Formats: sequence, C-alpha cells, structure tokens
Amino acid sequence: MTQTTLHYTVEVASLHAHLYRIRLTIPVPAAQQVVSLPVWIPGSYLVREFAKNLQHLQAQQHGKACAISQQDKCTWAINCDADAPLSLTYEVYALDNSVRTAWLDASRGFFNGTSLCLRVHGQEQQTHHLQVMPVVSQATWQVATGLHPVKVNKQGFGTYSAADYDELVDCPVEMGTFWRGEFTACGVHHQFVVAGALPSFDTARLLADTQKICETEIQFWHGAKGSLQDTPHKRYVFMLNAVDDGFGGLEHRNSTALICGRRDLPRVGEPQTSEGYTTLLGLISHEYFHTWNVKQLRPFELARYDYSQENYTPLLWFFEGFTSYYDDLLLRRAGLIVDAVYFKLLNKTINQVMQTPGRQVQTVAQSSFDAWVKYYRQDENTPNATVSYYTKGALVALCLDLTLRASRVATLDDVMRGLWQRCKAGPMQEADVLTVLQELTGRSWKKKIKAWVHSTAELPLRALLTAQGLKVHDDEAQMAQRLGLRAVDGAAGVQIKVVLRGGAAERAGLVSGDEWLGLEVGARGQGGSWRLNKLDELKVLLGTEKKLTAWVSRDKRLLRLPLSLPPKSVTWRLSVPADRKAGQWPGV
Repeated sequence: MTQTTLHYTVEVASLHAHLYRIRLTIPVPAAQQVVSLPVWIPGSYLVREFAKNLQHLQAQQHGKACAISQQDKCTWAINCDADAPLSLTYEVYALDNSVRTAWLDASRGFFNGTSLCLRVHGQEQQTHHLQVMPVVSQATWQVATGLHPVKVNKQGFGTYSAADYDELVDCPVEMGTFWRGEFTACGVHHQFVVAGALPSFDTARLLADTQKICETEIQFWHGAKGSLQDTPHKRYVFMLNAVDDGFGGLEHRNSTALICGRRDLPRVGEPQTSEGYTTLLGLISHEYFHTWNVKQLRPFELARYDYSQENYTPLLWFFEGFTSYYDDLLLRRAGLIVDAVYFKLLNKTINQVMQTPGRQVQTVAQSSFDAWVKYYRQDENTPNATVSYYTKGALVALCLDLTLRASRVATLDDVMRGLWQRCKAGPMQEADVLTVLQELTGRSWKKKIKAWVHSTAELPLRALLTAQGLKVHDDEAQMAQRLGLRAVDGAAGVQIKVVLRGGAAERAGLVSGDEWLGLEVGARGQGGSWRLNKLDELKVLLGTEKKLTAWVSRDKRLLRLPLSLPPKSVTWRLSVPADRKAGQWPGV
C-alpha cells in the first residue's frame, strides 16, 4: 500500500441493529478535507439520499478529535491539517433488501460502496483499499465481490483493491453462508453465488445455463473466437439473493447483483423450464449484456459520474432499451428458449407498449431524460403520461433490426459491434449511432431515428413483422383493457389501481383507489344488482348488455357511476406460420 492509498475498513457493529461500522484512513488529507456520500447509484436513476443512513461521523488526527461541519445533505468538511493521516469513523444503517443499497442481519450482509464509502474530494483517482473484517459470531460466512483481492483468507475476508473511487463503488460485496459455483466462458472465469435458495435448487443447471448466456454474449461482441484477451472483464461475479417475493438486478463493471423469488430457481428433477426461471435467465442475460452496453459503451453525459446530483441523459432508450431487446433474443440464440417462447416474450413487450396511453404523450428520448422524476417515481398516472424506455426502447431496436435485415446490407448486431469499435471504454452520443448506421448502409437514418425516438408516432411494427412472415392477430382484449383500467381482485371488491386515459372507466368517473363493490345491470338496473369480486365476472353478469351502474366506495362514501362498455378492444398476438421452420426468424 502506497502512502496515498485510501483505506476503508468495514466491520459489523451490530447484526440485530443492522449497523456497519466504517473506518476511513486518509494518509494525506487536504487542510480542510471534504468528504461526501453519493446520493444515487449508477444504473438506478433516482436520488436515494444514502446519507440518511449515516450516523456518528467522527474524525481524528494527531490522536485528537477534529471539528466536522456539514455542508449540505451529504457533504462534510473536516477541520484538519495536511501533515498527518486523518481517520474517520461512522456507522451506516442497512436494512434495504434490494440490489441498490445495503443489508445486514444475522443471515446475510450485502452492500454497495455508494451506501458505505465516503468519497474523499480531490483524491478520487487514488488507489482505494477495502478491508472486510470477519464477523466473529458468524464463523461460516464467506465474502464474494468483483474487487481485486490483495490479502484475503479462504473465506474471502481481508483486503481488496480498487484503482479509483469509481471502481470501489462499482463492485458490491456479498457476505453470508451462500452457495458458490464457478465456470469458464471463452476463457473468462465466472463465479455465481446464491443466498437464500431452497434445498431443491438445481445448481448444476443454473451454472450450465448461465455459461451458455455468457459464451453467447462474449461471442456476440467479439466474434466466434472471442476470448479473455477481448473482453473488458477478466473475471465476473453473479450475486443472487433468493427471497420469497422479489425481482430485479443492477449491473456493475465485472459483477451484477440480482434478486429473484426462490421458486423461480430451477429445481432438481424438474427438467422443464418454468416461466419464472425463463424470466430469471432473461435478467441474467440483461445484466451481463450491460457489461458492454452501459458499463463500457456509456452515455456521453455519464462519462464521469457526478455522485452529488442527478446525471441526465436522453439515451437510456438505447442503453436499457436495446439491452432489453437483446436479453431474450440472446436466450434464443443460446438455445435456452424455443421460438414459441421467444415470440411470447416479444408479444408481451409489444402489448405493454400498445396498452400504455403515455406512448402518445412522451417520446422515448424524453422518457430517458425524465427517468429521475417519472420512471422511478411511478404513481397511478404514470401509464397515462409516460412510456418505458425499456419496453419502447426494445421495440425501437426491433424496428431498426428488422429494417436493416430487410435491406440485406447489415443487422443491428453489426451496429452494436460497430459502436463498440468506435466508442468502447468511452462516451457515446446519438450522433455515433447515426454515423455507424450510415457507414454500414451508405444512407442517412436521421428521419427514422427522429420518428421512432423523438416523436410519439406509432412504430411500424405490424408492417415489419408481417414482412418477415409473422402473422399479427387482433384478439379480443380482457375486460380490464376494454374498460381502460388496471385493478386487483379482492374479497372486499375490485381495487382500482390505474384509470387509463380516454377509456370507459375514466368517462364513468372511476378513480384510482376506488373499491368497486357491485353493479346494477342495464341502464335502469333491469338486469338485477350484483356483488363484484372479480373484474372478469362482468362478462358473465352483463351477457349482451352494454350498460351498467357501478357501485363504488370512495373515502367511505358510496357512489353510483353509470358506465357504458365500449366496442371490443384488441390485443396483439403473434404467430408463426405452420410451414416455417424453427430458427428462421431473423437474428436467431
């Protein structure tokens, strides 16, 4: 360790109080050293105010306490000299069982550096060491992290190194009694750790399937002979927390933190692939693809992270949306799903966008920019005012890929690899996408990108899909879509969660939060009065009748709301002609 290496020691202060204790040693501080804790974590675009969990911050130099003055919500200035090491100690409360912050109890520990590690202003480019101390009461605990080990014991406790602050906080740490497995993909060593799994968990299958995903994606970016010399990561760690109910992931430079339901893991003796396990494989594929697309290829605006505030970019439609397009497509190329499953997943994405009125209000570029205040702060009006840069971004990728393939000049694969060669390990702008497209095809794509990304015009999905031989069916939609609402059935009645813009439910005056208790059938109730527990019961209760009066409870008041059923609405269903052979879909 050099004289300028910053050193963090992380230990458990109290398992049951969920407290980490951190000691930060700054060998050569500034005369008035400023430190701060990030307000957000890259990859999750919301100000989360991690400093709210920091307490008991103290500083010492020359064996004496130093005065600390707080500058703002997450920044402190230490009144110290520049001629001697400065030591800071503090505690962090950790009880967020997600992939974004930190967790600590008697069964498991987990943290991201953005939650625990103060940033030393002016020394972000110095080497940073992280020492993870053993937990005396938990003798069986182990450690897993993507950080480079300097001196660790066989359980993984000890000192790790990061080249700078960005790397330190981009490598989460998992602690506990977890299952660990390993495999090699294209010469790259991979480790998979799973906490909280049931005894029936099929470890061999998860490893084999994940290996196929990793090999497929390395070869996607670097060709059939892709190897350790080509990849931006020389080792990789998957950290999966299996819980009763949960789902999500967060990408990092050479690791990912994942969460899933325990029942979604593959089970010994059950060779069929459940819907939940397919979704988990898609998550693994998605986060691993981010190793290239967002961790290396990076939005221009995020070339250097500002951890103190929002970092706006209009490009999440590319970095999240295109990754969402490829996550399932690469599962198909890896042979982990069949055509029918792939088209079902694609069909689901299409309907999610088509059934969102907000697609006619917000462009996908605006959705990207507004992620900080809209996507990550969803409420009952979100579907009416926004569109997801994940789902619509994936459909933009689909349209671009199918248009390119129809030209027989290039594919979206070529575009992605072209961008990798042009911008790898550096910032990327929309202009780079347009430049690579023009270089590959010899023509401008500005009009199409403007129409698909910067306007609310409908995407040419039907024409592009049918041109590839797919059939697009207009099936009768379920009752919720027909009425224009999203609801949850319950014993007390149907709970209205969302009322969609321009639908029959909005015209009738239904509001998010209403309890729909019952109805009178017919304009004058001539069809009788009925209790309502499930929305789909309407079809049976109404028969051929189109008018009803809804009995609604709102703020303890009972309301009667006349409602007219609109003409049947439709939902898309994709199918493949019977004479089409498996694997003939472009890109498979």
